[in-house]
Amino acid sequence: MPDSSAPPQDIDHVASVLVACLPALHRGLERQIAKEFPHPRLPEGQLALLFLVEEREGITVRETAEALLMKPNNVSALVSQLTGTGLLERRQDAADKRVAHLHPTAVARERLAEARLLKEAHMVRALRTLTDGDLDALGAALGALTSLPRPLRSPAD
Repeated sequence: MPDSSAPPQDIDHVASVLVACLPALHRGLERQIAKEFPHPRLPEGQLALLFLVEEREGITVRETAEALLMKPNNVSALVSQLTGTGLLERRQDAADKRVAHLHPTAVARERLAEARLLKEAHMVRALRTLTDGDLDALGAALGALTSLPRPLRSPAD
């Protein structure tokens, strides 16, 4: 794992700003979506599960629990709720009947795409308020931001 040569106070400042800014950004997007999304709002855990299953179709409950840093029994409860609402399908593994593979339904795919488009449209509007320098800085930071969650995962979770 690479170590930064940045002074600790710089890293502390970046950490502090990210911890404050990222949840505020997320809440702002969620508020905008809540105003415009014509379907019932799903709880955060269900939504995270659906986005993951869409991204990694056929994922198992155990793999989902690991990826979402949740307990398998909590994921099983979310899966049951989502299958009950017709947003998720549970398909039995051909080789091991105890294992289920998760798949989003067509309705779930449509709603996830709709939510994603709304979020992206709001983010585009927000980004258009920034200077060219700010946009360049954000663009340069995208790689680092997308890799940032990796070191926060621990095998014990």
